Amino acid sequence: MSTDTPGDTDAETPSQPSAEDVAALRERVEELEEELSAVETDADDGQKSMVIIATKGTLDMAYPPLILASTAAAFGWDVTVFHTFWGLEILHEENSKELGLSAVGNPNMGVPNAVAALPGMDRVTTTMMRRRIEDNDVASIEELMDTCRTMDVELQACQMTMDLLDYEEEDFYDGVTAGVGAATALEQMADADVQLLV
Repeated sequence: MSTDTPGDTDAETPSQPSAEDVAALRERVEELEEELSAVETDADDGQKSMVIIATKGTLDMAYPPLILASTAAAFGWDVTVFHTFWGLEILHEENSKELGLSAVGNPNMGVPNAVAALPGMDRVTTTMMRRRIEDNDVASIEELMDTCRTMDVELQACQMTMDLLDYEEEDFYDGVTAGVGAATALEQMADADVQLLV
């Protein structure tokens, strides 16, 4: 016959956690919830970003980066346009009003290179293009620049090219970020959803 009394057991009764342990655990749970909330907020942001590298400064090549930038900004994208080499002409407040167009080597102009190379042909093709732009109510470069600045497009001027062309920050439209280096542009491109070279 057993001498054990009812309810006796060999198992140890688990000890209750101390108040300090409970407080520490609650604090850690709150920290993890805050971290998770921050990650979810970043993921739910959903704002797309685009970086355009503008390298050309002719009348026909000034339009693509400005149209793409202003359109993306209208969709709520975070847009940066990094202007380097002749692309700085787009940012130059005076020069941007006088951008030209060359028919030489441009197969879409419909002018043979022998004719396009004649003196004064650049002026003719530029005048023809400007007339076509006006006739079709297409925005001017100045108007597109105003649109981009109004929509908070980040317009950047390459520092090396500024030095090369002897341009100063005062030469550019208001709001242009002057003196940006290639390394900064590359970092922004690496983080962007869309990268374009124009």
